[in-house]
Amino acid sequence: MAQTEPPQKTSRAGRDLPAAIAVGVALGALAIGTLLFAPLWWLPLLAVAIAIATHEVIRRMREHGYALPTVPLLLGGQAMIWLTWPFGAAGLLGAYAGTIVVCMVWRLIGQGLNQQPINYLRDIAATVLLATWVPLFAAFTALLIFADHGGARVFTIIVTVVFADIGGYVAGVLFGRHLMAPAISPKKSWEGLFGSLVFGVAAAVVSVAFLLDKPAWVGLPLGVVLVITGVLGDLVESQIKRDLGIKDMGTLLPGHGGIMDRIDAMLPSAVVGWIVLTLLA
Repeated sequence: MAQTEPPQKTSRAGRDLPAAIAVGVALGALAIGTLLFAPLWWLPLLAVAIAIATHEVIRRMREHGYALPTVPLLLGGQAMIWLTWPFGAAGLLGAYAGTIVVCMVWRLIGQGLNQQPINYLRDIAATVLLATWVPLFAAFTALLIFADHGGARVFTIIVTVVFADIGGYVAGVLFGRHLMAPAISPKKSWEGLFGSLVFGVAAAVVSVAFLLDKPAWVGLPLGVVLVITGVLGDLVESQIKRDLGIKDMGTLLPGHGGIMDRIDAMLPSAVVGWIVLTLLA
């Protein structure tokens, strides 16, 4: 009689918990070490992660009939990140606008001038969403790197989102009874959101007080908005995956899925974190 592999142990939240913890610790150590000790190395680290995440989404959408311009999306994403170095926000905005223009033309004539493109509007809408959602949002952390305490600013955003995820996971597993958005994500609960707020706001207050040259109270609104945008970012990806009929965007990270599945909450939080720390604080 043939032997069968024992089933993997998963948590109540549906994760392979040991693998998820190990991968999470490794990624956290890499991010913390880079941001606190070699912040300029955040750009190449971010560039690699965003290229992988963008390709994950393109591949999944291609599997479901979308025809996205892969080359300009990947190259444009790199331009958005790297042009923040010499040109700041102007470089990011110019690279983003240029990427959209090239993608529009690429998709229009990609099949040749004698063949009419099919589903052009649908594919360009998805292209603009992807270019905005992944490289543009992520590049806001590149903008923060060049500010005073740049590495600490990005670290504050990341640690807040990570602790919010931990708090939401713990509270959801232990106390989750009332589903927050069952039609979009069947595992998120209002109890989990409360746990996210407690852990996330605490992490933001501590980080602002000890790492940034700002009053501790700045961590209160910062933590709240980062938690809310992080949860909404996770729900956005959940809905996109539901539309595509898939569980994960990728398989690169055991216990997490792909890179995109790991950074979905951080992408909109990067934008909000930049707004609060740069314009409002």
